[in-house]
Amino acid sequence: MIAPSLTLIHTLLLFGTAFIAGGLNAVAGGGSFITFPTLIFTGVPPIAANATNNTALWVAALASAGAYRKDLGIPQRELLLLSATSLVGGLLGSLALLYTSPNVFQKLIPYLLLLATLVFTFGEPLKAWFGRQKSSPESPPLFNLMLAQGAIAIYGGFFGAGLGILMLATLSFLGIKNIHAMNAFKTFLGSCINGIAIVPFVFAGVIAWPQAILMAVGSSLGGYLSAHYARRLEPLIIRRVVMVVAFSMTLYFFIHG
Repeated sequence: MIAPSLTLIHTLLLFGTAFIAGGLNAVAGGGSFITFPTLIFTGVPPIAANATNNTALWVAALASAGAYRKDLGIPQRELLLLSATSLVGGLLGSLALLYTSPNVFQKLIPYLLLLATLVFTFGEPLKAWFGRQKSSPESPPLFNLMLAQGAIAIYGGFFGAGLGILMLATLSFLGIKNIHAMNAFKTFLGSCINGIAIVPFVFAGVIAWPQAILMAVGSSLGGYLSAHYARRLEPLIIRRVVMVVAFSMTLYFFIHG
């Protein structure tokens, strides 16, 4: 794919939104709601924009995964099985994206954004509901968790926005009480999904590398700097800002998509 040239305005816009997205992902999530539309606004075709966004934010996610490594106190069996499931699902999702025609994906964008927006908006009640189900004796076995994680991974490889919220909800079934441990596991599995998805994207040549590198630097810097101030911010306020942006982007693509 021949990436559109990076003008000064586009460079500043992409770096700035990636910086903000890195900070949002470190505090409340939802960074893709601004980076993905920005790539499209700057002339990157939709499928390439999705692949480029995935690649750029994966770099920042790796840094977060490294920061959480001490909290990854998950039994080895669950870790290996859910990691393998994430890798297979992420690969299948990315291949599905590459075999989707650009016109079809263009039409799917508003619905995918709507799904991700609803997941983000109702993520906390969803996690609470899953948590209540965990107390039931009918809690599902690991195999059912693998099926759920496989479906989430396919979605993540295909699109990805709202991925973290979905994983936090299903991971509650493992009975993890420590939020840092849940975030560590979620971040690690997300890195598996997004990382394996990059492989088909590279071979298909759909990543806009100048944009991806620029945004990777911006999102990593934003995530690193926000980590210092994250405890001083009110996550609920940040989440509400993200919701406004997400619904606005979704409405825009339904009108102009």
